[in-house]
Amino acid sequence: MKDRCLWYDSSPEAPLSLQPLQGECCAEVAVIGGGITGLSTALHLAEAGSDVVVVEAGDIPSGGSGRNVGLVNAGMWIPPDDIVETLGEEDGERANTLLGNAPAEVFALIERHAIDCQATRTGTLHLAHNAKGEQELARRAEQFLRRGAPVELLEGEVCHQRVGTQRIQRALLDRRAGTLNPAAYTRGLARAAKQAGARMHTHSPVNGMRRQGEDWVVSTDSGHIRAARVVLATNAYTEDDWNQVREHFFPGYFFQVASPPLHTDAAKEILPERQGAWDTRMVLSSIRRDAEGRLILGSLGRGDGRPMAYIRHWADRVQCHYFPQLGKLDWQYTWTGRIAFTPEHTLRLFEPAPGILAVTGYNGRGVTTGTVVGKGFARYLLSGDDSLLPLPIRPHTPVLGKAVRSCGYECGFTLYHSGQCLRVLT
Repeated sequence: MKDRCLWYDSSPEAPLSLQPLQGECCAEVAVIGGGITGLSTALHLAEAGSDVVVVEAGDIPSGGSGRNVGLVNAGMWIPPDDIVETLGEEDGERANTLLGNAPAEVFALIERHAIDCQATRTGTLHLAHNAKGEQELARRAEQFLRRGAPVELLEGEVCHQRVGTQRIQRALLDRRAGTLNPAAYTRGLARAAKQAGARMHTHSPVNGMRRQGEDWVVSTDSGHIRAARVVLATNAYTEDDWNQVREHFFPGYFFQVASPPLHTDAAKEILPERQGAWDTRMVLSSIRRDAEGRLILGSLGRGDGRPMAYIRHWADRVQCHYFPQLGKLDWQYTWTGRIAFTPEHTLRLFEPAPGILAVTGYNGRGVTTGTVVGKGFARYLLSGDDSLLPLPIRPHTPVLGKAVRSCGYECGFTLYHSGQCLRVLT
């Protein structure tokens, strides 16, 4: 097993050949971060005729945009009624509506720009791992159905056939959703943005910003951009002191493993319609197949830096629990991505200073939320209309105790996985 992200190796979309920023340039908008949010912003701005420059510290993609599970999910992590309780009626239902339609936005971009990212539109499955989980899925189903969402509770034999295991007795199918190769989707967005006229530079980490008259000057080691507006699209990979986004989330992690392609009769039973899935465990397990038939498992926590034997043991336990019919599997890939968590489990949209837009706190829903936020940012920058954003742009209080929160989450995840490995938890 090698510590390398599968999605980069299996992406049908080739990486763009881009150069670092050199010298001085001017633009209407500078976008810092070449992930899904930044590229969606740049694409929609460029299509509207705006002059936009994107700078990315590494390659496209290099952060969470290419390292996630690749689920095209609707909504936020928490269910609709909880969103309303947290945000209030008006903002909560606004978020429910716009993010409920987010998968359609993603699939429309894929179709319009012919992005070859192995997308499926057969939905996703939320799996109840015990009786309490079954009650939770019934609660979520009622809330979604009340809002007209095309969801269905699958039970008994129908559930067993859709998932490929006897361990799950109830699953919530969300037909709005699907899957994709996230690295390919991000590369496709970059290609589309470049074709629309956006200028992009990789290997150009920003080391600071300063106000100069009515503009902002964004500096890198080898150049700078002068722009009237700046978008901070760095999210979970924000580390620099100058970037105020780092004060508004605490980092968490998600690791994954992938088998070789599986084409046996037993393997064909596993998620035969290629839905992505995750369970209702306190520390969830994600399950999906890719276009070549690999089984991909994941969970919250860091895999990087841990012994391969530990990762392999965890993967064997989860696979044998859900899919014993596969026998013992080899695991070819493992990789880890970073997540921006917020205490309230909802995203934050704010303006750190006049002329600067920022976002963070996708809480593991970056593919769809980043796409929608990018489109909304473009509309706001062009017209001042924030109605396409899931939430209004408003001030937020910095997250307190970030290091303690991150450490607490990681310790909890590690203990849970250790319990799984030791068969204390099933």
